[in-house]
Amino acid sequence: MTTPIPSPPALPFLGHVTQIDREIPQNTFDLLADQYGEIYQLNLITRTTIFVASYELQQELSNEKRFQKTVIGAMEQVRNSMGDGLFTAYPGEENWGIAHRLLMPAFSTAKVRDMFDDMVDIASQMLTKWERFGPRHVIDPSEDFTRLAFDTITLCAMSYRLNTFYSEQTHPFVQAMADFLAECGRRANRPPLVGAFMRGANAKYEEDMKTMDKLVNELIEDHKKNPTEKQDLLSIMLNGVDHKTGKKLSDDSIRKNLITFLVAGHETTSGLLTFTLYYLCKHPEAMRKLREEVDSVLGGEPIELAHIGQLKYTSACLREALRLSPPATGRTVRALEDTTIGGGKYAVPKDAVLAIMTAKCQMDPKVWGEDAREFKPERVYGENFEKLPPNAWQPFGYGMRACIGRPFAWQEAHIALASLIQKFDIVMHDPSYTLELKQTMTIKPKGFYIHAIPRKRSSSPVAVSLSSALVGAPSMPSKSYSVSSSENGDVKAKAEPRQKLYVVYGSNTGTSQTFAQRIASDAPSHGFKASLGTLDSITEHVPTDGPLIVVTASFEGEPADNAAHFFEWLQSLNGNEMENVKFAVFGCGNRDWVRTYQRVPTIIDAALEERGAKRLHERGAGDAQAAEFFQAFDEWERQLWKKLAEEYGIAVDDHATPASGIHMKIVDLGTSRAAALRQPDADLGRVVENRLLTSPNAPAKRHIEFQLPEPMTYRAGDYLAILPHNPSRDVHRVISRFGLSPEQQIVLSSDGPTSLPVDKAISIFSLLSGYVEISQPATTRDLRALLSAESSGATKAALEDLSAAYAEKVMAKRLSILDILEDHPDIRLPFGAYLEMLPPMRVRQYSISSSPLHDPQRPSLTVSVVEAPALSGRKDPFLGVASTFLATLRPGDMVQLAVRGSGAAFHPPEDVSIPMIMFAAGSGLSPMRGFLQERAIQKKAGRDVAKSTLFFGCRSPDEDFLYGDSDLKEWAELGIVDVRPAFSQCPEKSTGCKYVQDRAWQDREIIKYAYDYQNARLFTCGSGKMAQGVKKVLTELIKESKGCTDDEAAVLFERAIQGRYATDIFE
Repeated sequence: MTTPIPSPPALPFLGHVTQIDREIPQNTFDLLADQYGEIYQLNLITRTTIFVASYELQQELSNEKRFQKTVIGAMEQVRNSMGDGLFTAYPGEENWGIAHRLLMPAFSTAKVRDMFDDMVDIASQMLTKWERFGPRHVIDPSEDFTRLAFDTITLCAMSYRLNTFYSEQTHPFVQAMADFLAECGRRANRPPLVGAFMRGANAKYEEDMKTMDKLVNELIEDHKKNPTEKQDLLSIMLNGVDHKTGKKLSDDSIRKNLITFLVAGHETTSGLLTFTLYYLCKHPEAMRKLREEVDSVLGGEPIELAHIGQLKYTSACLREALRLSPPATGRTVRALEDTTIGGGKYAVPKDAVLAIMTAKCQMDPKVWGEDAREFKPERVYGENFEKLPPNAWQPFGYGMRACIGRPFAWQEAHIALASLIQKFDIVMHDPSYTLELKQTMTIKPKGFYIHAIPRKRSSSPVAVSLSSALVGAPSMPSKSYSVSSSENGDVKAKAEPRQKLYVVYGSNTGTSQTFAQRIASDAPSHGFKASLGTLDSITEHVPTDGPLIVVTASFEGEPADNAAHFFEWLQSLNGNEMENVKFAVFGCGNRDWVRTYQRVPTIIDAALEERGAKRLHERGAGDAQAAEFFQAFDEWERQLWKKLAEEYGIAVDDHATPASGIHMKIVDLGTSRAAALRQPDADLGRVVENRLLTSPNAPAKRHIEFQLPEPMTYRAGDYLAILPHNPSRDVHRVISRFGLSPEQQIVLSSDGPTSLPVDKAISIFSLLSGYVEISQPATTRDLRALLSAESSGATKAALEDLSAAYAEKVMAKRLSILDILEDHPDIRLPFGAYLEMLPPMRVRQYSISSSPLHDPQRPSLTVSVVEAPALSGRKDPFLGVASTFLATLRPGDMVQLAVRGSGAAFHPPEDVSIPMIMFAAGSGLSPMRGFLQERAIQKKAGRDVAKSTLFFGCRSPDEDFLYGDSDLKEWAELGIVDVRPAFSQCPEKSTGCKYVQDRAWQDREIIKYAYDYQNARLFTCGSGKMAQGVKKVLTELIKESKGCTDDEAAVLFERAIQGRYATDIFE
């Protein structure tokens, strides 16, 4: 007996058309596959299509005796231009057979090899353009790869030079083609009656086809007027005779096939190269291996034909990119008879249309493993590729209708990728960019920009952009200093700093960047001219003409996004490459991650020394959850300047009057309000819902939903990064303390690198609200600055007292600079100096508490609102910056936000038969709710979902049992989760268990069975204290089970959690 093919709920007459994303239909199809599994069915008004998303079904549908390629939907609309060309012909059309027999030999490996020189010619034009524009230029690789592929196909196949690299604008054909293909997709999902009334769209559609025809007619006429001895593709089409029928191609068929080659010949190749470059930028180890191969094979010589076969890792990178993101997202077949698929599980009637989702089939965990979504070229390298099951990799289609131009595209892609890697270091313009798509008939990355930095350059870093690379800092001679010269003795100078200093950072959340900014800003007053940038900006080019100061963090033992390439490259060195480098390292971390605390800074510090660099100052370490975090940095920085002064013979006059590097000019006294509308951009999301989850007796926790800007989306387990505003109360406190008006318009300028908005008018309120952290505890450095300002003797004594007992009286009480200034109104501190003391506003990352299967554009957050008595003893409560900001949002408010990916392990297993064991307390439930919502939707879609277990801690069932009477109750009844609560204030209602770890120990047999017999994955989200408690329980469970010692159990725990346990710990 067969199983019905599942289908989402549909609307009368319209079917499922309204559920499909208009801009990126592929996102909808992928999400439905995540929800329904290997097969589902959609009613698309004019047709019903069965979608398949597993290797097993792809393999079965690759039997051309049972299933045949069909042209339907958007492809049928494309026929309006391409007709019976090779790509869009119906099965059995005569012209397809003639063209196929004539042109197959033209795309043989031998013929494509003859095109090598022309391909290199066009690739060199692109590389020359990148060199000419320089490393600061922001490159859209998708656009330039489109030019590359377009020029290559016209030169190699038609002996015609379009020379698009010599034009500012893209060729009209390219834009017309993109618009035409996009409209074909929309027409396919539009009721015919509606389409008839869309006169504007129809007119544009006709005009686009005329534009494409115009180029094709020009190519044909040029070829006829200027015949060539080269037997190129167009020559064969014009003069060739089919040996089977004795016929030549008609003029109309030539035109249609030329359009086919121009579209298919450049659209997919440009997508392949752009995706490959994206994945390489996100995976530094793969980029390093590719660079090593290119250097080994090509050396410093131009690429030659013989090199192509030696570029095996290059091939693997291209294959893996095609596996994860095939530009042609699928192919469609029609059943030739009544049949069944899936081992007889699903009945398929004759003429049923089935769409094979190539990417989903190529990420089937049964073939590719649980890490199938990860970019790992090794899995398709050499013999590993040869060992794959039949038809597991099909980005070029299959059988008689597979891509005829595969050898052409493959050679072209190898030439382009190897040549650009040989010449350039590729750096993402935005290191935190995550993949977004744009779609016509194919898909490409959207909003992906790079910088191409020449590899053959001096050791001094090259500045490219403020977001990613070193930015030179103008000098700021705010103190007197002298430079010692061994030949001339002491030479006193009140000149600008000349000694270069390089400050680089690795930072995701902004703390390391803040510290690096502080060093760069201080540099001129210590006699140094600073440059500031990311660690990735100095990969392969570590500066030697000045000290290198590294400030970096670890994120679960991994480097920050903007330090990953440098980290990977540094570890790959094995000589004395750093012998002329002088350096110092400060590491940021959190001891709650015991196994990986300070891992990245420690490795960088040791590797630099091992490779011959001279350490100028001992590695500093700051623990973000410790009271002494900022004090540790301040003390390390103070000692750093002393060591640098000794090393470079720079003496600073410590008695000089401190001067602010921030200068202020009043532009508007605030008597009139300037109203300016802020238009939403790609980073603006809209608040949809904001509701309280807890009772009035418990600390507030809120459920907040956002509408993301298109095409931003997310995965369950990802973060939503929020750029908040300071509480208005605190902003007004600052304004009052300095006697300003909130509406005053000012212009800031700076003598050094700064995160403040400079050289443009801004109101005092906007500046204080959005650009600086007001509530951060004062640092020891801040206290020294306040002491140097003019004040009374009593105030100076009070400040000395705070400095002497910093940990107790400042850090433990979270005493801010503002608190101190309010307590001591006689401190005469300029507003500019105050601004300079404040750290820049940081983004706050919150775990998303929903699944994209519910709505890919509408993530939710579950947020604890921080409002508590001030530790400083002040009458006003302490307000958390981001949580207060979020709590006050109303539906319709616009918020600057971004989706940030979590660690690869912090997502629900792809295999829904694998259960999850989850430990969470309070708002730590957030990602677990997303996981469970995803499993619930999959269960409702008919998939066989394993039951998971949730250990959840809160105060009581009546106060803050989040989602306890709604989602969790529903999902428990659905059978996808067993909720095991622990109520800290009424443990009698949770079997005597007060905390999560207590409940986990009591129910340890459930954990043991799920881990040992069901291959369960474990997740923890919550405070460091709770996470340590869970770790202790799991270690004790091992100890009890194995009968071993504490030390042995600890070792076994570390071994057991590899690939099976993921944590997300917050302060």
